[in-house]
Amino acid sequence: MSTKPIFVATHPRACSTAFERVFMTRRDILTCVHEPFGDAFYFGPERMSTRYENDEQARKESGFANSTFKTVLERIERESKEGKRLFIKDITHYLVPPNGQLATIAPSLGGKTVKKGVGTNGMNGEMNGTNGTNGTNGTNGFVNGHHKAPFPYETEAETKNPTVVPAEILKQFHFTFLIRHPRHSIPSYYRCTVPPLDKITGFYDFMLSEAGFDELRRVFDFLVENKQVGPTRAGQHGELKDGEVSITVIDADDLLDDPEGIVSAYCKEVGIKYDPQMLNWDTEEDHQRAKDAFEKWNGFHNDAINSTSLKPRDSAHKKKSKTVESEDREWREKYGEEGARIIRECVNTNIADYEYLKSFAIKL
Repeated sequence: MSTKPIFVATHPRACSTAFERVFMTRRDILTCVHEPFGDAFYFGPERMSTRYENDEQARKESGFANSTFKTVLERIERESKEGKRLFIKDITHYLVPPNGQLATIAPSLGGKTVKKGVGTNGMNGEMNGTNGTNGTNGTNGFVNGHHKAPFPYETEAETKNPTVVPAEILKQFHFTFLIRHPRHSIPSYYRCTVPPLDKITGFYDFMLSEAGFDELRRVFDFLVENKQVGPTRAGQHGELKDGEVSITVIDADDLLDDPEGIVSAYCKEVGIKYDPQMLNWDTEEDHQRAKDAFEKWNGFHNDAINSTSLKPRDSAHKKKSKTVESEDREWREKYGEEGARIIRECVNTNIADYEYLKSFAIKL
């Protein structure tokens, strides 16, 4: 069993913040760190996202314009000084270059500069498993427009590593995974990037490259291949050896249908004693901690902030099977013809990666 910092690797709109709130109740043994790598991915001098590339003011106002991947890791190190185990929840594509680009190590993390003319331009990405399947068709992630971010770096790649973080640093974490079907996560994310929510979130474009499934799958495969997780699967093993990490994947729909069963099974895999009170948080201190932790992503976490517990969905709220036609009709009614087309394209692009990861999910 591992005692390393827990890292919940996920994609946007996977109910991950609700899951995080469960573990925020364990202040006796855990220090929670909420989505730290987005600071470097979106705003800092090593940013890989183009979302704020033409908005220097927004980058400055974020407070993270100087954040690098090194400063993020230094913050995580400071958080560990309390002596409690860390519980980190973050979006996996914050560690991975968008649009299937070859990952090279972030300069602040010791990435070695390549000689001019010997760079990675034109490489097909096979060194670190990139497959370019996120459907962006060379638009650098924006549905409308093309911008230039500081990435790609003029640094070397690590063989097969799909991230900009050296493999030796990744080994410091106990990785687990949280997924949600793209037919639920993608429309939810799209909603955050169009009126009226876009004025609150500050995300004014839906970026196909932010779906996150391709990146999550490639990081998952890299960690399994490197034996950082697995080969044993959650719930299918005896006592784990010292430092051993099982393959632990949670599907959000399973979590919402049976919170106690899934959370208790997850706790067993990461070496935490499950307490039923973890599913309840309704004190003033609980709510203030959540507001403080989630405020930098305004508009994305309102449901989690306003929640008081995680209870099983009743039959009226369980996700019922829908036909493609009924989904498309619903999305057209909410977002118009073009919005529905974009959502459907993104959903279809990511189903195969979701189903692959789902095949590893905890089964009760």
